Amino acid sequence: MFQRKLVTALAAVLSIAFAGASQADITVGVTLSATGPAASLGIPERNTFELLPTTIAGEKVNWIVLDDASDTTKAVQNAKKLIGENRVDVLVGSTTTPNSLAMIDAAVEGETPMISMAASARIVDPANAKTRWIFKTPQSDALMADAIAISMKANGVQTMGYIGFADAYGDGWLAEIKRSAQVTGIKVVAEEKYNRNDSSVTGQVLKLVAAKPDAILIGAAGTPGATPQKELVARGYKGKVYQTHGVANPDFLRVVGADGNGTLLPAGPMLVYEQLPDSNPIKKVAAEYITAYEKKFGARTTFGGHAYDTYLLLRGAIPEALKVAKPGTKEFRVALRDALEKANVVATHGVFVMTPHDHNGLDNRARVMVRIDNGKWIIAK
Repeated sequence: MFQRKLVTALAAVLSIAFAGASQADITVGVTLSATGPAASLGIPERNTFELLPTTIAGEKVNWIVLDDASDTTKAVQNAKKLIGENRVDVLVGSTTTPNSLAMIDAAVEGETPMISMAASARIVDPANAKTRWIFKTPQSDALMADAIAISMKANGVQTMGYIGFADAYGDGWLAEIKRSAQVTGIKVVAEEKYNRNDSSVTGQVLKLVAAKPDAILIGAAGTPGATPQKELVARGYKGKVYQTHGVANPDFLRVVGADGNGTLLPAGPMLVYEQLPDSNPIKKVAAEYITAYEKKFGARTTFGGHAYDTYLLLRGAIPEALKVAKPGTKEFRVALRDALEKANVVATHGVFVMTPHDHNGLDNRARVMVRIDNGKWIIAK
């Protein structure tokens, strides 16, 4: 009798244990830049994660969101904590290119898929074996640099200057715009750099103006992108000014003010979704996200869209991974990585068609050239 009761009790315990295992929560670890120089990018990302559902494919999802304060060291610390202590199934982040590049080793060592919300093509460079685990949602600088060069050529630009961040983001943009400029026959006649937290770039701008380029590209992101632009206006520069998609947020518009009028930049289509034709499949997805975001948080930014697109990728990949293994296991993380690599998802910024050799998966549908006109984004004709 005692033995029968013991067997029954053990069976009940095992039944509860297996039931709990089959219903294991999915844990998503996020590190983003909600404070520091990149805060105008990271805050809308953080806001977006607050909007996301707590279930995917019927399974509970725990979103753990940490702030890395725009600091590379902190981003790596957060990544290691999320992987080592929280045992996340997927790592998301960070907001900036330097932070994302620095996090790659932690993701690879933890055999955890990572989805970056930063732009540089280097983050998912297929020539780097480590990027087998890495994906990203923003349009690559390479894709957007081509759009800028095409726009410059159409506007009669023959020479250009460049000023950008003195970090991986700025370096990546300089390399890509040089490539694009060479293809379109535009000569780069001046190059300058500055730090994200610099309050003055007078010396660099004076050198740029002295070179008399037809156009100048500012390789920056967020509100620090306004610093050289305002200085260019103050120094009487009359050529065309281009920015990257890294400034496509209302905080940049607020800081740059009237000095931003006429600026051209490539942006994700969600920024101007109302101006897209109804036949564009991105319009519906962007409208759904922006309606929800603006109802709770106010004006849209493209950066929140990168966070939402991360969710859309996971919403498509998680059901496939669940067919293979339970969350909380290496097998699930591998299956999730494999599913992301096969993603075909219409999102707010474009259509993601991932392959083993392309972990961004965006094409020309993910970009439109826009012009700043009295604080508004207008599709450039």
